[in-house]
This record gives sequence, C-alpha cells and structure tokens, in this order.
Amino acid sequence: MKVGIIGTGYVGLPTGVGLAELGNDVICIDREPKKIEALKAGKITLYEDGLEELFNKNVKAGRIKFTTSMKEGVEDADLVIIAVGTPPHPVTKEADMKYIHAAATELAEYLRGYTVIATKSTVPVGTGDDIEALIAKKNPFANFDVVSLPEFLREGFAVHDFFHPDRVVVGANTEKARNVIKELYKPFEGKTNMLFVKRRSSETIKYASNAFLAIKIHYINEMANFCEKTGADITEVAKGMGLDSRIGNRFLNPGPGYGGSCFPKDTMAMAYMARQNDVEMTLIKAAIDGNVKRKKEMAERILEMVKGIEKPRIAVLGLAFKDGTDDCRESPAMEILGNLLEHKVQVTAYDPKAMGTACQLLGDKICYADDMYQALEGADVLAILTEWGEFKTLDLAKAGSLMRHKNIVDCRNLLDVNDALRNGFDYQGIGKKAVKADVDLRKAV
Repeated sequence: MKVGIIGTGYVGLPTGVGLAELGNDVICIDREPKKIEALKAGKITLYEDGLEELFNKNVKAGRIKFTTSMKEGVEDADLVIIAVGTPPHPVTKEADMKYIHAAATELAEYLRGYTVIATKSTVPVGTGDDIEALIAKKNPFANFDVVSLPEFLREGFAVHDFFHPDRVVVGANTEKARNVIKELYKPFEGKTNMLFVKRRSSETIKYASNAFLAIKIHYINEMANFCEKTGADITEVAKGMGLDSRIGNRFLNPGPGYGGSCFPKDTMAMAYMARQNDVEMTLIKAAIDGNVKRKKEMAERILEMVKGIEKPRIAVLGLAFKDGTDDCRESPAMEILGNLLEHKVQVTAYDPKAMGTACQLLGDKICYADDMYQALEGADVLAILTEWGEFKTLDLAKAGSLMRHKNIVDCRNLLDVNDALRNGFDYQGIGKKAVKADVDLRKAV
C-alpha cells in the first residue's frame, strides 16, 4: 500500500517506519526543511528505543522517503495519515486544531483517485466531520473517506507497541474505508483486537482512555500521601490493589505526577469539551488540579532537604518525562526544576537521553553533567525525577563520597532505602515514611 504521513514527530515517524517495515511504500511529509534534510541524510530526529535500526534498514531498502512537498506525498497515496500536533490553546486549553485544518486544506488539492484520510493525531470529537467539509470545499470532486485511527503508542516503547498492539481502534463510517484499514493491518490479523466503531466514538476513545489513566495516576499519588502520614507503604498497598483484576497493576506507580505530550493536554481538552457540552466531569478536573499541585509539592520536598544550607546545590537525575524517550514536553522533572530555580538554587542535572532536548528549553539556567556521578559532585541533595533503569544501579557509597551533604529525595522509589541508610543518607521516597540515617540506621542492619 502507498502511504503518505503528514508529520514526523513522536507519532508520525515511528508509524512511518513501522508501516515501511511491514512492506508498505511510505512517504513522510513535514514542513520543516531542516528536519527533512536530516532524515534524508539518514539522521534520525528523535529517540525511541529500537527506532534507529529500523529507520536505517527501511531507508536503505527504499521503503520510506521524506519530503516537504504535500503533492509528492499525497497524490499517489492509497492512505494519508495526519499525525501533526494538537497542542493546548494558550488560553482555553482546548486542542488547537490549526495544524490539522491546515494539513486537510492543503492535501485536498492533490487527491487523485479514491483515498482514505486517517487522523492519528488526538483530535476533538467531530474533527472527522470538519476534515470532510474542508476537503470537499477545497476539492469538490475528490473521492475520499475520513477515518479516525487513534494512536496508542507509548513514548519510549513506540516500536514495541507498533508491532505488538493490544488493540487497533478504527472509526470509519463506510465499508470501503474499513476495508482499506483492514488491509493495512492485515499482518496483525488474529494477533490483536481490532475494533470498528463510529468515527465520533473512536475520537472519544482516545481522550477517555488517557483521562482515565491520568485519574489513576492522580489517585495513587493521593494514596501515597496518605501512606506517608499513616506509616503504610505505598509499594505494598499498590501491589495489593493491583492483584485485583478489576483494578490491574499498571499506572499504580506513585511519583511526581503525570506529564508528556498526551496526558496533560488531553485531560485539559477533555475538560474543555465537557464544558462545551454542559457535562460535569469532576474527576478529570480533580486530576488536572492535583497534578499541578503535585509538582509543586515535589519541589518543596527537595527544598526542605536543603533548608538552612548556604548556597544549596541540587543534583537532579532525570529530565525526560519518562524513561525510554528524550521528550521533555510537560515533563514533571522540568516543571519541578522551574520551581526550584525560583528559589535561587544551583542545579546540576543528568539524563541518559534528554540532555539536548532539556538544554534547548533551559539553556544555561542549570549545569549539565556527563554522567550521574558528575552531577553529584558537591551536591547537598540528590533528587531522582525520571525512572531510568541505570539510576537503580547508583553506587551510594561512591555517591556519598562525592556529595557535600547526604540527602536523597527519590521521587520514583528507585533506590533501596536500607542501602541509603547504610551509606549515611537521609532518605525520602514516595508513599513511605522519610528516614534519617542517624535515627533509622539500626533498622537497616
């Protein structure tokens, strides 16, 4: 199948590479010449585990190409996938549709023969109707269908999720369009759930799913606060909850709040749509408000550890919003850093993949380390903000020898509290009582 993909970001590029690997002829379209020049030169423009290898393989095989020309990418395509951003409006927080509308209007001119237009971007309910109207107005003779094809790729695991989807949701209002999507996903036939629904239902499913997961994260963070006050251990509580098949164990890891390109904007967009339709959604509103508060609370915990220390120095491990990606959009770590910097502290940070991305956002407001031990030199507190696996291997004896004061705020519960105590650290995790080395060391031995 000939596929055009508009947008080469965290959705478009992994999708394009994945479809090329399945044997399709893919052309990725982007308006940024520098990005397209880099991709044509064989330089991948974002980090996803396993993506670079597949990218190089399919570029070499000629199954995926890159262009700034909408005409080149669309006119021979059987399927055009729109995968551009829908960022929150700066005032209303609704999904900003200008990139979607611009793409639909521009591609209309180049449709030749029957073409399916699929929206992979997360879009408000009714967007498929809007795209239909825009294309029909620009090209009244176009033969096309618009379908909703929401993406469920997790950043950091996009390649794995593409080839092992737990479901494929398709919002198609015609049999002809459904058959095109069935053909596209034929390699997954019998291996995953394929759900065909009304287009407006498909557009809602993505928002409903992300809002539910955000609420689940907010809930476990509130429960973690309760455990800290009562002496319970949130790790044990979450494990017990997760054994209930009605609840499940995923998204029950307490931390500094949710972030990334999806949950923050999608919860706000869902709340906006609810208001527009006079629907009360108190749970989503509580999750949004609680998530903002959560990041401020995490910054306050870190600052409390250096209270009374002159010219405090903070070592931060983790800048991306989660492990496995270099994406810092709406990263809890970045928001916590912003709060810390308001208090005139010195911050040195390290992230295995997101240093370049973070530097573009923060510039010289912080210092950047080459590895996690360099970040610790002279620090008064270590704050772990992203759950990278390599942080679990931190040698606390070595860490203690590098730091000025031995304090840890582990916002991801990655380190062993007993190991921290044995090495003389005061330790505060999430959802468990804070411990001090001079008081609690006897419990660790």
